Amino acid sequence: QLQLVESGGGLVQPGGSLRLSCAASGFILNNYFIGWFRQAPGKEREGVSCISGTGEITNYADSVTGRFTISRDNTKNTVTLQMNNLKPEDTAIYYCAAGVGMFRHSLLPGAYAYWGRGTQVTVSS
Repeated sequence: QLQLVESGGGLVQPGGSLRLSCAASGFILNNYFIGWFRQAPGKEREGVSCISGTGEITNYADSVTGRFTISRDNTKNTVTLQMNNLKPEDTAIYYCAAGVGMFRHSLLPGAYAYWGRGTQVTVSS
């Protein structure tokens, strides 16, 4: 059974860092492109970053460019989102998702077929 599990969320002060992980089971991760999304209360789910199956191509939302870094280790079936210089507006539930087919650098939820259950990130002093 294909499964994605996020971890690494928590409470951090503004300016701090967190490292989120997305662990895949039940499928070979390098056959899928992976995206990170977030959803804050009362807001729509938005794309944060995505990475191709090989890890050679990445894309970021403007709001996180220069602060977040996505990477993957296909040997460990994991994708990581390193988040630095966190801001209160980064507070949300963060989800990883997997998609198949041509990687179009998409940060749209509809491009992804499989989703994890999310991990809470709270940025507050």
